Amino acid sequence: MSDTVTTVHAGAEAARAAQTTQVPTAQASKTHAHTTHAHTTHAHTAQAPTEQAPTEQARTQQRDAAPRPARPRDAFFDNAKYLAIVLVAVGHAWEPLRQGSRAVTALYMLVYAFHMPAFIIISGYFSRTFDGSPARLKRLLTGIVVPYVVFETAYTLFTRWTSQDPDRPVSLLDPLYLTWFLAALFVWRLTTPLWRLVRWPLPLALVVAMAATTAPSVGHDLDLQRTLQFLPYFVFGLLLRPEHFRLVRRRTVRILAVPVAGCALAVAYWAVPRMDYAWFFHADSAPELGAPLWYGPLMTLAAFGCSLVLVGCFVAWVPGRRTWFTALGAGTLSGYLLHGFVAQAAKYWGWYEPAWVRGPVGVITATLVAALVVTALCTPSVRRAFRCVTEPGMAWAFGRGDRGDRGESRAGARRAAP
Repeated sequence: MSDTVTTVHAGAEAARAAQTTQVPTAQASKTHAHTTHAHTTHAHTAQAPTEQAPTEQARTQQRDAAPRPARPRDAFFDNAKYLAIVLVAVGHAWEPLRQGSRAVTALYMLVYAFHMPAFIIISGYFSRTFDGSPARLKRLLTGIVVPYVVFETAYTLFTRWTSQDPDRPVSLLDPLYLTWFLAALFVWRLTTPLWRLVRWPLPLALVVAMAATTAPSVGHDLDLQRTLQFLPYFVFGLLLRPEHFRLVRRRTVRILAVPVAGCALAVAYWAVPRMDYAWFFHADSAPELGAPLWYGPLMTLAAFGCSLVLVGCFVAWVPGRRTWFTALGAGTLSGYLLHGFVAQAAKYWGWYEPAWVRGPVGVITATLVAALVVTALCTPSVRRAFRCVTEPGMAWAFGRGDRGDRGESRAGARRAAP
């Protein structure tokens, strides 16, 4: 009996011990399960950004790769460029008619006093954002260097025929005819970051131009003499803002521009026998023009002031709304580079030889023909036909870049085209 009670008592004690042992085990299991769940939750939380990161990166790449919409073209500047290129072509048409006509020479002098300065100022204005980035350097090569090489070669070969000079060498260091502008624009635009860095860019550019007129040793490689003398106009354009153009387009300025232009024409007529209009070409130093050395700096300042006033008169009368010729402003580069072939061919074919061409009717006819020819050369169809040499893309020549940068570069180049 005692043995039985002892056995039962031992069994009860064993059961209580087992129950006590199971409680911590269960609690440990619950604790382990909770810890495991926490770690699992933390792991999922930590992995969530990793799983979403490629998606965000892909979205960023897609957004960056998407072509950026080009800024709408400003009708005012397209109108100004078209009217300026018409004056360039008309000036070339008047060139053979100067001899023996004081009136034509006065008109020629007046036009040359402001038409290229206007072009250069607008080019400077649209070069303000040039920062030397890869995309802009690409556009500098494709939009300026390539057309320069192509048309410098083409004009040399063409001149061999028109001048009966089959041995004329092709020299990329000696810009021929109107290709000097491309060589100069390359230098100006490449130095844009420098002019935006210095404290007084315009006075410094004027000092450079004045010094160039006293130094025949500057030479004519890349037409450096003309590049330096026209430099202040480009720097002036860099300093302009949209409000400056709005300032000279007011009605008061437009009214004042008429008598100012009339007075300028009268002064040009008076100056024909008294002044060498070659000063407005900015291509030679004072000694090369047969003038004293001190004439150079003085004429640089005088020509700069005169040209700015006339450019202001010109800009005041440029329409700001869209007109029938606004679209032609986008093709002024092709018009500029191509009309020279017609101008040279006209001399070779003897279009200026008849006596009536030297009279008023001939001058008017030459003016209208020049305007019509350059207008035709600025049309979208001609621009598209010659885009391979005037605005080549040349994506094959460069490494892969940001499509957005390329699109922005092309848009900027179209706005900055001369």
